[in-house]
Amino acid sequence: MTEQNTALWLRKRGAPFEVGPAPYTHPAANEVVVRARAVAVNPVDGIPRFLYRVVLPWLTFPAVVGSDVAGEVVEVGPGVTRLRPGDRVLGHAFGVEKSQNRAAEGAFQHYVVLLQHMVSPIPDSLSFEQAAVLPLTLSTAATGLFQENHLGLAMPGADPVDRPETVLVWGGSTSVGSNAIQLARNAGYRVVATASPRNFDYVRSLGAAEAVDRRSRTAVEEIVERIGDSPLAGTLAIGTGSLAPSVAIAHRTTGSRRVTSAQPERVTRLRGPRARRPGVRVSGIWGGTLKDNEVGPAIYVDFLPAALATGAYRAAPDATVVGDGLARIPDALRRLRDGVSAQKLVVTV
Repeated sequence: MTEQNTALWLRKRGAPFEVGPAPYTHPAANEVVVRARAVAVNPVDGIPRFLYRVVLPWLTFPAVVGSDVAGEVVEVGPGVTRLRPGDRVLGHAFGVEKSQNRAAEGAFQHYVVLLQHMVSPIPDSLSFEQAAVLPLTLSTAATGLFQENHLGLAMPGADPVDRPETVLVWGGSTSVGSNAIQLARNAGYRVVATASPRNFDYVRSLGAAEAVDRRSRTAVEEIVERIGDSPLAGTLAIGTGSLAPSVAIAHRTTGSRRVTSAQPERVTRLRGPRARRPGVRVSGIWGGTLKDNEVGPAIYVDFLPAALATGAYRAAPDATVVGDGLARIPDALRRLRDGVSAQKLVVTV
């Protein structure tokens, strides 16, 4: 099987995006090839060119970036039995990861090579456009909540038993927060989340028991009061300005004093010392690490397929389709830099 492939290329560091031909890469063991039908954009996809040396210093060029993809399986590698050609799926693409670092695994192309254990079938009722909102932010939330080096919480399941602990999600209406709330609830934890007042109903619809205005001058006090006597299971800090108040809350409540930040470890190391409180442990998330441990398959193989099919898990936030074709992705990235709230920008391909 040989298909004609096309990709959105970064030919070199600092160059503009450029649509052009790309080789079709056959899957190796533990891999599948997916014909992309929709991709979503994330801030890391459009980082300013000079920051590539800081955020992705290992990236080799020419490169194909992008992490979020939904489409149809067209080919499976040796030993892959859980997926078949024709399956409708979503998947986390790892082309920019240091351990992968190859253009064939970037999402922004027609035929994408994916690790089979980071792919989930999707029900017919879920569109490719809506499914594409999930992968990177789902992976980031799952990494922070469940990896032992972060919060180390119990995994989500089909019939979660309510637990006495609370998870704080600072930034509940973000894409990462939307997934963190649902994952924590599906693991049985009570959730307190911050959001803008206009998004209170949204975060509650995802499972948050309490919503607090993140911009309130008394947000820390309000959250401590809402947590009450329920011990904290852990805190996920999302977005600029989230770390200091999250650490302050962990310091003032009972239970876990672990705070994990949905910003890269390097950024967290720079900002963490200013927010430090005695006994509070802070870690920074890199959303690609779950592919190398038990969390990845626990989410994409064991949990997500059935949860999406039964409606126990929602592909959130809502997709906003901003164009069709790889050439529209740079427009989506420019729009993303202007800021979005409770939505994810998607391009159909």
